[in-house]
Amino acid sequence: MADATHIEVSVVLAEPRGQRAVRLHLPPGATAGDALAHAGVLDGRRDLDPATLGLAIYGKVVAPGRILESGDRLEVLRPLIHEPRSRRRQLAREGKAMGKSERKD
Repeated sequence: MADATHIEVSVVLAEPRGQRAVRLHLPPGATAGDALAHAGVLDGRRDLDPATLGLAIYGKVVAPGRILESGDRLEVLRPLIHEPRSRRRQLAREGKAMGKSERKD
């Protein structure tokens, strides 16, 4: 519960095998960058460079300097592995479609 001494926010990192979510209590005036640093979701992750990651609040891209409000859900945006349009074209050439798993009958 938020009061005058802190705000409560969530930081979420979605990964192929699930998501990491951390709830934080930060001082008023904390920024998106502060929350990312305090959440620890990137600790030990050499494959994720904070300089290449984007940040969003409920899907809307924000700058690291964005002041957070209590209840915000800060989402860490990883770079795309494949550009979706190019990937769809490649799969179409192979006679496949995105989102469909290979079936073994």
